[in-house]
Amino acid sequence: MEHCGDTQAWLIVYRAGNSSSGKRPMSNTNDTTTGGPKKRRKPKPATAARLEKAALAHIDRYATSAANLRSVLMRRVERSVRLHDTDRDEASEWVDAIIAKLLERRLLDDAAYAQARANSLHRSGASRRKIAGMLHQKGVGQSDIAAALASVGSEYLDSELAAACRFARRRRLGPYRAPEARAERHRRDLAALARAGFGYDTARRVIDAESAEALEDDALALS
Repeated sequence: MEHCGDTQAWLIVYRAGNSSSGKRPMSNTNDTTTGGPKKRRKPKPATAARLEKAALAHIDRYATSAANLRSVLMRRVERSVRLHDTDRDEASEWVDAIIAKLLERRLLDDAAYAQARANSLHRSGASRRKIAGMLHQKGVGQSDIAAALASVGSEYLDSELAAACRFARRRRLGPYRAPEARAERHRRDLAALARAGFGYDTARRVIDAESAEALEDDALALS
């Protein structure tokens, strides 16, 4: 008990010393005696300069299309409209000007973005239908999507079969299953490939392959 009393006395002296030196004692931000956790700072109002800075930071970190970047910036605008009564029409003009400037400087390039994204998706096992859908969701135009799909997987004799093979390998479908489980899961495996956007003929070639080695010899053959 004597030790407890000494500890309490020391804490009183320590706090008093901090108070006299102008320093505040450390406190837990979740301490209920201080009113709970600290409030988050209110976001600053959107301005042309702040939006451009945000745009540059975004494209420095992420590959993106012009339409997708516009959506990102407009979300900031809408938040500023709610919190600061920012003029939506004026802010929208700032966003349009920023996008135009970035396109002019080739910091945004939808064709290059579509090609790079299509190649990445194909390598991960995405079907052409899925690739087209994902690019469309990002606001890429039909002409850029068509150009990207025209060259995706061009190193393979059958680019769609190559993607389906990778998808099956990643999901352990068909010949990538244990032999005793293949018959039971046959229809479900076909359905999984169909949901991923692959056609019936491609799905059958993958799921009915004699073995994983035989499938890869066929699917990953180079042109």
